[in-house]
Amino acid sequence: MKHYDYIFTGTGLSALMTVYKMIQSGSFTNQSILLIDSNPKKENDRTWCFWTTTNSLWEKSISKKWNSALFADQNYRKDLKLHPYHYNMIKGLDFYNQVFELISKQTNITFFNEKVTDINELENHVFVATPSENFTCGKLLNSIYDKQEPVNQTKYPLLQQHFIGWFIKSKEAVFNGDQATFMDFSIAQKGNTRFMYVLPTSTTEALVEYTLFSHKLLKKEEYESEIVNYINKLGITDYEIVDKEHGSIPMSCYPFWKKNTQKVMNIGTVGGWSKASTGFTFKSSDKKSTALVAFLQKETDFRKFYKKTKFWFYDLLLLDILDRKNEMGSSIFSSLFRKGNPDLIFKFLDEETSFSEDLQVMWKCPPMPFIKALFHASFRAMKSQSNNNKTL
Repeated sequence: MKHYDYIFTGTGLSALMTVYKMIQSGSFTNQSILLIDSNPKKENDRTWCFWTTTNSLWEKSISKKWNSALFADQNYRKDLKLHPYHYNMIKGLDFYNQVFELISKQTNITFFNEKVTDINELENHVFVATPSENFTCGKLLNSIYDKQEPVNQTKYPLLQQHFIGWFIKSKEAVFNGDQATFMDFSIAQKGNTRFMYVLPTSTTEALVEYTLFSHKLLKKEEYESEIVNYINKLGITDYEIVDKEHGSIPMSCYPFWKKNTQKVMNIGTVGGWSKASTGFTFKSSDKKSTALVAFLQKETDFRKFYKKTKFWFYDLLLLDILDRKNEMGSSIFSSLFRKGNPDLIFKFLDEETSFSEDLQVMWKCPPMPFIKALFHASFRAMKSQSNNNKTL
């Protein structure tokens, strides 16, 4: 049974970002690292987007940038000038290739293409099993998501950001290749928070995605019917579907980090690394992976890594509103973008604002739903605590 200093169970975005930065730091060349995943990461299985003001570490993987974005609802359209930000798109395969090109040059890193069947933390090491081999390690970083944890609790709201997207090529030149559609709420909401998301790469090519923030997923036909309706609305009559993507990202303030132990840390979705109120993952994981690599160079107890911030509480309030009144998402985001400064909104969503800047953003939103959410979240927490005490 081979022993490693670090094992990564699951090689999603968070794990690959962390390993990439561990290599770049030069501080782990004498440490043995094993990556285990049943997915070999050789297909273009997803698209990530994020905004920045400068070039990023992932510049090599960026396939498109936009300096302008569109926000719309049923009664309003606004062109958002993003300067000093620009909005970046990364295709999954380009990201994987960038990371694995560097990993392949490291003699201390091994990738094992199998499913993880068991993780067991023992007194002096962590045991990891796959169908054909077993391993041990000193430290384990896990990104395999167990949805039952947030589902089987009532203290924290749980929604999903779920979507299906079509990459299409149109005969008609209808897209503005210089402008992404960030959120278009002009579509029927049907009691939920639903919007279209469009990433044009030219005047004839774009990713057209139907996205919801809600509790339940739809049938595949419902997503695709709405995409067809929207394509027709754009005036496109002749097009081909080049590729498709789909996904579902949990949106919750559930404290995943409380499962961290001295030797085992949960990262990525299972570590609460996605932005809870929006499902934004890439930028959040980029920041947390940088912090994690710095942490690994000076600390040995994973329980010390996570620190709750004010933004966790802001996310909790919005999720509480959408949990109880899911149809309010359109009006909340519309108020925010109609009245607010896009630069400040992006800074707020990146969790980089001061408290005075937080207030400037929040004052643009309708106040009463958030006041009610404050009281409801407090009541929910007290009720959950009371139920826990009864079971003791």
